[in-house]
This record gives sequence, C-alpha cells and structure tokens, in this order.
Amino acid sequence: MTRKLLSDYGMFLVLLLLCVLFSVLTLKEQIPEGSAAPARLIEQINNEFKKSDTILVVGAVNKDSASFVEKLGEELVKEGFNNTKVVVGVPRDLLLALDDIRAKRGGLAAIAISGDVTKWRVIEHIPEKYPEFSGCKVLAPKSYLWPDFLKRSNLLAIVDRIVVIAVIAIGVTMVIITAGIDLSVGSLIALSAVIGTLLMKKMGGLQAPGWVVLVGFLVGILSCGIVGGLGGFVVARFKVAPFITTLGIMMMARGLAFMITGGFSIYQVPRALPWLGQGRSLGIPNTVILLVVLYVAAHIFMAHTRMGRYIYAVGGNEEAARLSGVPVKFVIVFVYVISSLAAGLGGCIQASQLNTGTPNIGIMYELYVIAAVVVGGTSLSGGSGRILGTLIGAFIISVIQNGMNLLGIESYTQQVVLGAVILGAVLLDKAHSGGSLPGLLRKKI
Repeated sequence: MTRKLLSDYGMFLVLLLLCVLFSVLTLKEQIPEGSAAPARLIEQINNEFKKSDTILVVGAVNKDSASFVEKLGEELVKEGFNNTKVVVGVPRDLLLALDDIRAKRGGLAAIAISGDVTKWRVIEHIPEKYPEFSGCKVLAPKSYLWPDFLKRSNLLAIVDRIVVIAVIAIGVTMVIITAGIDLSVGSLIALSAVIGTLLMKKMGGLQAPGWVVLVGFLVGILSCGIVGGLGGFVVARFKVAPFITTLGIMMMARGLAFMITGGFSIYQVPRALPWLGQGRSLGIPNTVILLVVLYVAAHIFMAHTRMGRYIYAVGGNEEAARLSGVPVKFVIVFVYVISSLAAGLGGCIQASQLNTGTPNIGIMYELYVIAAVVVGGTSLSGGSGRILGTLIGAFIISVIQNGMNLLGIESYTQQVVLGAVILGAVLLDKAHSGGSLPGLLRKKI
C-alpha cells in the first residue's frame, strides 16, 4: 500500500516537502505593503496627530513602497491632513525635503515609511542632522513573520519561469515514452520566435492589427512542426538514433534562426504581441490559463485515446506493438511532430514575454525540459510516464532554482544541486523498474 502511494504520489510529496523546506529557510520579518498597510498607518496617525501637523510620507523609487506612499498620501489628504508631503525617490530626496521644511521654519510631526526606506541609514541620523525635528516620530507598518518563498510575487515568478518549459515538456514526454529523446526543442524555440516576429514585422510591424500576431504564431509553430516531422521521419524510416537526429536538428535550427535574423533581434512587432505572455484574463495570467488547458487536454489524450495507448505500446515494446497492428512508424513521427509544435508554441510564448524575437533564446532549455520529464517520473527506457507527473517535475525544478536564488546560493552550486536531482531521479527510475534500490545496489557490475 505504502509503495503504491509513493509510486503514485511520490513526486507530489517531494514538491510539497520542497515548498515547506524553502518556506522555513526563507522565513523573515516582513513589512506590510499594498492596500492593507496604509489603512493601519492612517488609523495610528488619526489617533496621535492633529490635522494641521506636517506629515512626511517617504517611499523608494521603483520599489513597492512607492505605490504604498502614494496611496497613503492620498488617503491622508482625504482624512484632512492637508500638510502631508509625499517623497518618492532616494535618500538624497528625503534630505532635500527635510531641508525645504527647515528653510520654511516649519515643524515636522511624523515621517511615514515602508519597505526599503526602513533600511535607509539617513532615517537613523535625522535627530543628529536636524535637531529641530527631534520630536518627529518615524512610523512604519508593524512587521510580521512570513517566508519570502510564499510571497505572491515570488509564487507568480515560479509559475512565469515554468510556463515555457512545461509547455514544451508535454511533447518531450510523449517522445521519451516511446523510448526516444528530443534535443532540438531549445533551438526550435528560437526558430519559432524569429520566424513569427519577422512575419509580424513584414505584415505591418508596430501598426499591425492583432490578427497578425496570431498569423505569426501559427506560421512559427507550423514551421517547427515541419522540422520535427522531418526528424521523426529520419528516426522512424532510417532507424537513426534519436539522440543523433535531434542533435543535428538542434544545430541546424539554431543556425537557421541566426541566418534569418542576421544575428539581430526583431523589435518592430505589433503592440498586441505581449498579450499572450504578459496579459491577464479575469485576473489570471494568460500563460497560466493556456498551461492548464494544454495539460488537461494532453492528460485526456494520453489516458483516454487510442493514439495515447499506441504511444505507450511503442515505448513498452516496439516489435510487439508492430505485431499487434500498431502503426509504429506513424506514431514515432507523430510524437516528434507534437514535440516540435510544443517547442514552437513555447517560442511564441517567449517572444510574447520578451516582446521581441531573438535567435539566442532557448539555450539549454532542452536540458531543463528533459530534466522536468525525468524528475516527473517518465522512464527514459520508454513505456511509462504521466503528463501530470511532468508538470510536477517542472515545478520541482523551478522551485529548487527559485529557492536557491532566494537563499543567495551561487549559480555554480545550483548547477551541482540540479544535476544531483536529475541523477537521483534516474536512479529512482532504475530502482522502480528493478524492484527496489537495494536490489539495484546488489546487482553485479
């Protein structure tokens, strides 16, 4: 019973444990920001100060505290504190504001701050440099304990990082289930992005209507599908090893991307291009909606259709599948086409996120995708694997990377850890197929 639970839900439990681990390791004292924080400070100011008092509200430029102080300033004026002054900038801007108040021989009742401003050293030295403001109170929202890992912005960053890899992993999962491999997907991302954006530029560029973006996406995706079909045909018809075939396609696709663009990025794209990669529908990122729809469709396809069963059959035993009437060659070509189409869609998403087409995107993505598939439980020997397991594997890779970034672990160490995770996943796969890990260790070399 326990073994079956671990087999079915083991990777999901690993993902949960990783989330708990990084939540504990990144637990820090947080300063409230957003809509709730101003309300707390306004209540305190109303209780402690007069409407005629001068209140200086300070935020850091290009930080979350900037929106905080703007909102706080507006609310204080509505409450009747007409001597409220808002400063959004750097420490020097705060000093200039204090100098201005002193020059006008005005008083200063309080300084309201939040976010990074609480760390400014100039705040501590105000009583020394401005003795006339010694009675000034420094107000900040009360802090609380919360993990950096579980911040909304960080969780969105994890999902945003995973989208392209997870989309491509759908097709690569099908390829690996047939006991194949696809190393070309990273280069196909670039090929799709440059073909799509170049066509958009030719069809009107910045002034092009929204439907031009759709046409560009379709052409980019279908171009990758054709390339994938040729690779699948070589594997199925001539029995060339998938590793070598897709390695050759990887090199050719990357070279084509640079040839098409001359090595330069394509910037003259329609204004509607970022809609897919950066837009939202009903408050949910469009990429997340797309990811959910694709994974639900892929799960249904693999679990409840004849072609899905054929894919598993080819990976389990190609000769037995052929004798059973499965169109083996067609299935092999099919999975490579799907993998390439998924890579093409990933390229479109990446172009939409970056709002440009560039030939050097997607580098090393093939390795991250394969890692996500393997960590998700798909066997490199073929014949077994789950689409939803691949999604969990992609999240595991992203969570590990994100967590190590939050902890300040250097990139080289991260590579070592990720490599160890992949090797561990492969060993677990071998142990699962061999019966147990101790049994694998007892095998004679």
